[in-house]
Amino acid sequence: MDPRQDYSSITDTASPSVPPSGRPGSDSLSRRKFLSSMAAAGGALSVLGAKAEAKMEAKARIKIIGFTKPFQTASPSQTAEIIAEVGWDGIECPVRPNGQIEPERVEEELPKLVEALQGVGREVTMITTGIKELNPVAERVLRTASRLGIKRYRLAFWTYRGDEPIPNQVAEIRAAMRDLAALNKELGLTGAHQNHSGSAFFGAPVWDIHEVVKDYDPRHLGICFDIGHATIEGGLSWPIEARLARPFYTAVFVKDFVWKKDEKGWNIEWCPLGTEWWIRGFSRCSSSPASMARSPSTMNIKLALGRR
Repeated sequence: MDPRQDYSSITDTASPSVPPSGRPGSDSLSRRKFLSSMAAAGGALSVLGAKAEAKMEAKARIKIIGFTKPFQTASPSQTAEIIAEVGWDGIECPVRPNGQIEPERVEEELPKLVEALQGVGREVTMITTGIKELNPVAERVLRTASRLGIKRYRLAFWTYRGDEPIPNQVAEIRAAMRDLAALNKELGLTGAHQNHSGSAFFGAPVWDIHEVVKDYDPRHLGICFDIGHATIEGGLSWPIEARLARPFYTAVFVKDFVWKKDEKGWNIEWCPLGTEWWIRGFSRCSSSPASMARSPSTMNIKLALGRR
């Protein structure tokens, strides 16, 4: 497997609003500030990945893939222009309700976006979906993605119900994944769940995602391991969770944050990559680039451009 294809990087900016023109504007974030912030993210990523990249084959290169949520109102041509100007290699596109592409329109809209990006030498590397189970709309989304050569997608989030045993709910999610994993195998896709911090999120402690995917082929069902959210939940233990998730990496999202205290207590504040202490331990997650390259792997930078 060519690591140039699979050792990628996702830049996930927060969520500044975008004016109807589809371009970052003065009402939220100036075009100049937006582009300079993205360039800075690329620079931070290059420094962060240098040691891991040096351990890989000389031909390997970390590809920077950007999440288009912050400017998802942009047209396909505008998206391609932004991506080319910023310098990303490709995008993660929200194909979900209220996303860049509505699921019901995927067959019409996603090919246009793929074509526009190909026109500037870029790609749609991954899509973010609202998929939790196999249904007619989900199948249309996945078959369209596969036909267009998009091989990775992120699943929707589940939340735990407070009045039912956790193991029973994990079993329900595992059952919902069975049909999706079978379709992924047929279509050559990898679906993955992202761990997200929070008191009710399935996946916040990571082990529960592992319980669901452990019996599946990681080429069909995997984990988008988010170091930022894992650190919020696990503090110093996130490298253990990274080791648990590693065989199932579909993506590795790299974010940075600080704890800030105000009159209401402690709060999480996302910040530019490299601001806080956890970055010093990143090598523990990326110390085996070869193992990461066996599955599509990405890095995801959270920039201080807004709130997600």
